[in-house]
Amino acid sequence: MSVPASTTEQTAIASDDHRANEGSDQLQLVTFEVGAEHFAVDILTVQEINRMMQITRVPHSPDSLEGVINLRGRIIPVIDLRKRFGIAPSQDAEESRIVVVEVHKRTLGFIVDRVNEVLRVDTAVVDPTPALAKGVESDFVRGVAKLDARLVMLLDLDRLFSVAAIEDLAAVA
Repeated sequence: MSVPASTTEQTAIASDDHRANEGSDQLQLVTFEVGAEHFAVDILTVQEINRMMQITRVPHSPDSLEGVINLRGRIIPVIDLRKRFGIAPSQDAEESRIVVVEVHKRTLGFIVDRVNEVLRVDTAVVDPTPALAKGVESDFVRGVAKLDARLVMLLDLDRLFSVAAIEDLAAVA
C-alpha cells in the first residue's frame, strides 16, 4: 500500500546540497532523536523521511527488524533503532518517522523517535569518537559534533548496518 503524498515528508536534496558534503569543510546532516540521544547521518545517504505507516511483521526475523513496508511498490525492511541500540520502547509514537536510506547499495528504513532538522556543520566542531566509547557497540559512531547545548553523534551507516546484516534483511524482505 502506497502512502498518500499528504502523509509523506520527503527531504529535498538539491544538487547544491550534494556539493556541500563533497570536498568541503562542512557536513550536511539530518539530525534525529532516539530516546534522549541526538544522532545524525549524512544527508547524501537519506532518500526520504516518512511518517509512520503500516509495518508488516516478518516471522522468525532478527529482533531489531520491525518488519517491512511497501513504499510505492518496493518492499523495504525497517529496523527499529531503539531495539538496535538497546533502548526501551517508546510509548509516544506520534512524532516517530521512518528514515529511508541506501546502505551497501540496498534500501532500508529505520525508525527514529523524532527528526529534528537538516544542519550544515563545520567539520571543526566534530571530534572523533572518544576512546572510552570505542568497542563493538560503538564502532558505528564516526564522531561527535558539539552544537550549542547538545552533543550529536554522527552515525556511520555502513558500520551500523553491516553487509551481512543488510543481505540477511534483504533475504527476509
